[in-house]
Amino acid sequence: MNNKLKLALAVCCFVTVTLSHAQGDIMAENEKTTYGSYVGPKDKPAKENLVKWQDYKFGVLIHMGLYSQLGICESWGLAPEDWVTRNGYEDYDSFASDYRGARFSLNPTHLDSEKWAKMFKSAGVKYLIFTSKHHDGFCMYDSKFTDFKITNPNLPYAKNPKADVLKDVLDASRKEGLSVGIYFSKPDWTSQDFWWKYYPPKDRNPNYSIKDHPERWQSFVKYTQNQLDELTSNYGKVDILWLDGGWVRPLSNVKENEGKKGRQNLDINMKLIAETARKKQPGLIVVDRWVPGDYEDYLTPERKVLEKPIPVPWESCVTLGNDWGWVPNDKYKSGTEVIQLLTGIVAKGGNLLLGVGPDGKGEFEPKIKQTLAEVGKWLDVNGEAIYATKPIIPYSEGNLYYTSKGEKTIFGIYLPTATEKEIPSQIIIKNSLKGKLNVTLLANKQKLNYKNVNGGISVTIPNSLRAELAKQSGVVIKVSAS
Repeated sequence: MNNKLKLALAVCCFVTVTLSHAQGDIMAENEKTTYGSYVGPKDKPAKENLVKWQDYKFGVLIHMGLYSQLGICESWGLAPEDWVTRNGYEDYDSFASDYRGARFSLNPTHLDSEKWAKMFKSAGVKYLIFTSKHHDGFCMYDSKFTDFKITNPNLPYAKNPKADVLKDVLDASRKEGLSVGIYFSKPDWTSQDFWWKYYPPKDRNPNYSIKDHPERWQSFVKYTQNQLDELTSNYGKVDILWLDGGWVRPLSNVKENEGKKGRQNLDINMKLIAETARKKQPGLIVVDRWVPGDYEDYLTPERKVLEKPIPVPWESCVTLGNDWGWVPNDKYKSGTEVIQLLTGIVAKGGNLLLGVGPDGKGEFEPKIKQTLAEVGKWLDVNGEAIYATKPIIPYSEGNLYYTSKGEKTIFGIYLPTATEKEIPSQIIIKNSLKGKLNVTLLANKQKLNYKNVNGGISVTIPNSLRAELAKQSGVVIKVSAS
């Protein structure tokens, strides 16, 4: 193993958002996501499961693989593209050899799936998605269709009774009441049927002509279908199949403005995959990311929050640190940042999927645990304003965000900034509820005085509480009509 790889960050993943509010910085809400091509599932059980999923609001996506052992930004260093950097390396082949060689040292003996599940449950997480394999093709489960897997008998962790990491994590998560999903990369940069050794890889796509070698591509299609079939057959109840690598798609799903010239028809027969999976997993949500059509059951803007609500299911997938997997000395968001991020997303009708990763030993950084504990503590007393809520006009005004529950309850969630010594003495909440109102601080059920103003109510915050509330990540005012 080349020691310099352990110190190198293979890829610096681009962060495309800016932060505004200093204490629990809220991500800029500037992402205009189109949804005109959204279809949604035709499968009735999947539709019903999607409604339940929209009420969960908060999930985690765990990235774990060879990159966890190396402390680098996932497997993108294998992609021979101009934007990728491989610090400490002068040639691609040396990096690729060292990267794949990390399988001989990956041995996450400190992985305690039960502690993981309890930690996430305590954080208020409702669903968990785990990486079965990233684009490098290394499987974190016991696939019968490749030896490039953590359960390979020649690798150190294979001797562990819980060597099938995916099974271990999903089983423990279900025991804690979490819904579970499986992340799966459609491309596979180690498969000879995707990157054929006869040619060097050119970019993230197959490195050979599918038209000239149709049998090789069909072999890859069958390989992909077989792996997805075993994932949806052998791992218990699965709620979400989260497919990454959206460039693997039929040409019919490529829009003109994306440029069809020079692109190959990377069709893996999603219709067959989805139908086969749903026979084994009734109600399965299928998320074929960034591929408009029948199998993108919800949208997944990455590292961004939508500008405004949209009338289709969506989920912002955002990293807790700078990268999806573990890297040394990463900078993690605070509990306040996550709470305020979650609030901004939920106010617009979305879910937050928070990306976290353990190191190669199977441990999470203390800062990750601390942040999750802070989020859980806040949700314990304020979760009523987050879970199973709906967006309501005006969604947000300044530091005030809105959610609603049923026809008779509105929540105004005020997000203090780091510079505020006291929250305002009067908070105006837009309100269209009829009848007598009951206005309280959700955290302690303290009744608050209010007066009617044009278009809403002006709620009085007692002077004795204003300084203390300014220290909170979010102050929830519950307004209910009798």
